[in-house]
Amino acid sequence: MLFEQLGLSAELLRAIDKQGYREATPIQQQAIPLILEGRDVLAGAQTGTGKTAGFTLPLLQKLQMHQPDKRHVRALILVPTRELAAQVRQSVITYGSYLRYKTIEIFGGVSINPQISKLRKGVDVVVATPGRLLDHIRQGTIDLSGVEILVLDEADRMLDMGFIRDIRKILATLPRDRQNLLFSATFSKEIRKLAADWLNSPTEIQVAPRNTTAERVSQLVYPVDKRRKRELLSHRIGMENWQQVLVFTRTKHGANRLSEQLSDDGLRAVAIHGNKSQAARTRALADFKAGKVQILVATDIAARGLDIERLPHVVNYELPSVPEDYIHRIGRTARAGQDGQAISLVCVDELKLLRDIERLLNSKIEQEIIPGYEPDPRIKAEPIRQGRGNQRSSGRKPSAGGRKRSSGVSNSRGGQRKQSSGRRRRA
Repeated sequence: MLFEQLGLSAELLRAIDKQGYREATPIQQQAIPLILEGRDVLAGAQTGTGKTAGFTLPLLQKLQMHQPDKRHVRALILVPTRELAAQVRQSVITYGSYLRYKTIEIFGGVSINPQISKLRKGVDVVVATPGRLLDHIRQGTIDLSGVEILVLDEADRMLDMGFIRDIRKILATLPRDRQNLLFSATFSKEIRKLAADWLNSPTEIQVAPRNTTAERVSQLVYPVDKRRKRELLSHRIGMENWQQVLVFTRTKHGANRLSEQLSDDGLRAVAIHGNKSQAARTRALADFKAGKVQILVATDIAARGLDIERLPHVVNYELPSVPEDYIHRIGRTARAGQDGQAISLVCVDELKLLRDIERLLNSKIEQEIIPGYEPDPRIKAEPIRQGRGNQRSSGRKPSAGGRKRSSGVSNSRGGQRKQSSGRRRRA
């Protein structure tokens, strides 16, 4: 279906055409008419499906339909990470280039004063992470009483990161008469509970079956001993001349260590994670996109929302403890119709994690042993260290010290909250 068939305004169609797009993706075809009708929407879509434009375009048109006398915040888009906030704001700017809307991105890790200054001048669309937005609400530097449209983007990740109580506080400041749009890669019980609590008779959209991977991603497992993972990774990058590789580790310390080791191997590598300043993360991502950096080593939280066109290779240097995160990781490649390859380096400690992922996918992932890197059968599995506090896992779902996919909703007080609150501000 062509964009011009979706009832969008001339200004929006002009901006879309300028970007070289003509045909809408499935999520855009379904979401745009519903949002224009004023319906609440619960949408399930993987990354790379065009979901950002799927809510940005109709949101801008809805604002176009009437112009208030005084400029105030009319649309609020909540996202889990700084990188995604920047990406979504850029989408608003791109598609609203022929409209006179002002937008701002609000996140932590940078000075709050420039944000306050822009808010005082008046903005129409706010793209924010929950923690910093709450700071503005507490300081009285933002007025959300005029919000007409609320978007919760990547809601599943916001639950994972412990934002549930912050979101509840934010929603309490919004007018009851508003349109609500909730986008999530997966429809867990917690997501459906959010929809029941906050959405008004929503229309459900799901453009791909739950927990599926992009069709154009080829997946491969390299069994290898843990101590030889870095050596094998350097070998494959060099032998196959990979020029752009996104590598995932479980911890910030692991990301730093691996990027340093790869640099010592003569490869251009840099790490991004929650302890890096926003300026350092932005610079690293820009260098990676420009080809100045060959390898970007990232943790799950830092990589969520990264939009990298034509990213050919994703490597799971360490398998994630939560199987669904595997889908989010490899969804960074094979975007917008491109082909991609997802490689996982799996040691004996991670075999249980691999089985959990395959159970989620309902299929086996092909394995290939690289000559010279055969796993030593004498090595026995050891518990996996989860990072801070040297928490360990035997390949099961994280215990109370790690991430829980469900506890963010069912038990948002007490000990669980204390454990998650230390994470959320470093997204």
